Formats: sequence, C-alpha cells, structure tokens
Amino acid sequence: MKRVAVLGGGPAGAVAAARLAAAGVETVVFDEKLAWEKPCGGGITFKAYDKYPFLINNDTPKRVVTETMIAAPETGSASLQLTKPLLVYARRDLNQMLLDRASHAGANIEQARVLGIDREGSRWRLRTAKSQLDVDFCVVATGARNPLRNVGTQFTAEDSMTALGYFVPTDQAHIDIQFLPDLEGYIWVFPRCGHLSVGICGKGFNAQTLRKMLERYMAEKGIPVKDATFYGHMLPSLEKPNWKANRLQGEGWAAVGDAGGLVDPITGEGIYYAIRSGDLAAELLLDRKEATYASVLREDFIADLEFGAALAKRVYTGTFLFKSAPQRMVQFMRRSPRFLSLMQDLFAGTQNYIDLKDCLLRKFNGTLHEIMLNTFLRQMVTG
Repeated sequence: MKRVAVLGGGPAGAVAAARLAAAGVETVVFDEKLAWEKPCGGGITFKAYDKYPFLINNDTPKRVVTETMIAAPETGSASLQLTKPLLVYARRDLNQMLLDRASHAGANIEQARVLGIDREGSRWRLRTAKSQLDVDFCVVATGARNPLRNVGTQFTAEDSMTALGYFVPTDQAHIDIQFLPDLEGYIWVFPRCGHLSVGICGKGFNAQTLRKMLERYMAEKGIPVKDATFYGHMLPSLEKPNWKANRLQGEGWAAVGDAGGLVDPITGEGIYYAIRSGDLAAELLLDRKEATYASVLREDFIADLEFGAALAKRVYTGTFLFKSAPQRMVQFMRRSPRFLSLMQDLFAGTQNYIDLKDCLLRKFNGTLHEIMLNTFLRQMVTG
C-alpha cells in the first residue's frame, strides 16, 4: 500500500491517518473545514479513553464530569455520580487535537473538498477544485452528509436522527439529560470549557418541532438563548433491519465513523465508534486484510449496535405499569443501588446491549422491589 487518501478530518479520519502515517504509509487527509464545531455533546466515555489513552493524556482543554442528572416528565430527576468520569471537549478542540496528532505522525493535511473519486484500474483518482491525486485506497470519513454517492453507507430518512442545539456562554458542573413524552431521543446539557452545549436529538419529529421543544426546555430552566450560537446536524441512526445491509466497504475503500453509519442508535454517541472504526480500518490495511473489515467491525461492536437498534423505541417510548420507560428508570435510580450500578456501566460504555439480559439475571433476583425491576428491564431488553 503506497498511498492512502483519508476523505474527512473528523475523529475517524484523523485516527486512521495517524496510524497509517506512523507506519510509514504516505497518507493524505482531505477536509474542507478541518476542525469545526458540532452541536453534539463531545463526550468521551471511559471505554474510549481507557482503550485510547491519548484521549485523556493531552493538553487540550476538557471538562472532567462526575455527575449526571437524569429527568423524565412528571417524575423529577435522579442523580448519577459517575465513578468513571466523562470527558467533555468542544468538538472543534477535539478535532484539532486529533488532526495535530495525525500531522505529527507524518500525514499530509489538505484543506480541500474532494469533488469526486473515479476508479481507474486498481487505483482511485481524486478530484478537488485545484488538483487531482491518484491513490491506492480511500478511507471514507466524510461524515453523515457524505457527498460521494458511490462509497459509504446508504441510509434512508428512517435511519437518521436530527441533532441540533445552542452553544450558551454560561457554565454548570454537571450533565443534564431530559426525556420528553413520545420522543425517541432526549435533551442534553453538557458543560464544556467556556460554554454549555445545550441540544436535542431525536427521531420522528422535524427539526423545527425539535427546536421548539428545546427552546421551551431552555426557557423553563432559565438557560438563555440570547447570545447563544445555534447549530444543526444529522446523525445516522440505523433501524435494526438495515444494519446487515449497511455498506461499509468495497473495492479499494472502507467507510469509518458516521460515513459508515456507525452511531449508537440509543444514545446517538458516535465518537468512540468513529475512533474505533478508524483504528481498525488502518490496522487491517497495514496487515493487508482490508477484505475482512466489515466482519471485524461486526464482531467488535456492530452486532451490539444492531441489538441496540431493536431496543431504542422500547427504551424511549415503551411503558411499564402505566408509566413510561424513562419515568420508571428515574424512579428505579432513586430506589435501587443495583440499578444505579447498571447505569454507571452504561454511561461508562462498559456494559454492552447484548449482555444486558444476563446482567439482569445476575443482579436483580432478590427482594420484591428487585424482582419488579428485573421484570421491567427484561421487558425492555427482550420485548
């Protein structure tokens, strides 16, 4: 492998580029914007920084968050003290740190938009507004709004989630998560360095309706919209039947991060899966095993995300004993240390979805209260 083009400089592309360049492969990263902001929270889970210590061992400004408040309609809120803290970056800062890391490893960073890619024999010819470049392989890291139709995932409207929000010039120490009636999604308030990221993500409602929901919440909480910067974005959120048909690779290319649809369908979290897929794509390229990319991702995390897609609607809009699932979750958080422990693991990223059922059988079999909790959770997990 002589020359690799990485199409996109977000977390997925930057991590892939760093690993390839460090191994001596001529690597060129193309990105029109380079480091740029997104409304998404910018949270890095324990699972991510434990596997990739460069996410925590750096001088980039970040918040270390140890408390999350989770609230549901007509139920109030419950506090979750995070024993494994969440790191929160501004997305511009995180992206810049990862791009600098790729550059220091030897990758060439080009601020340019790739207008088209054409297969010519065993190579690709890339076209930008000012130049052309022939490469042996393309790592497609163009994000959810991929303009290159012949590579990357092919998700439909039902496979997407809208995320929008405000950057508010104020501060707080904890994260807020607010569930809303009938919304397959949630409102978040993430503390960053110098501002709050206040946003909403969800499926089944248009952007205008979601924005009204968010602004109503901000007014109720006294979070000012004045002087706040608004951003909007689309996230992949694949429905369960579409995971197996998801287009992740082809001759001479592999899709990573959002360009591969690799986002948690329940939480909307994509940074870990972006970094992990970029790392695995580079590893397999270096080992000349790129043909196994899709199967390696399925074994590593895609099977779990597919299972999560089957749970998403039940988690957000399911019911149990005349209450919504989010209402019951908040109530159980207040009353059950075992359930709090489970929520700790979910926030840390150390509890996957596939093994939830076995976890329930181990943890919740004692008192009448725990048996009731077990019944609720098994209903959520098994349908």
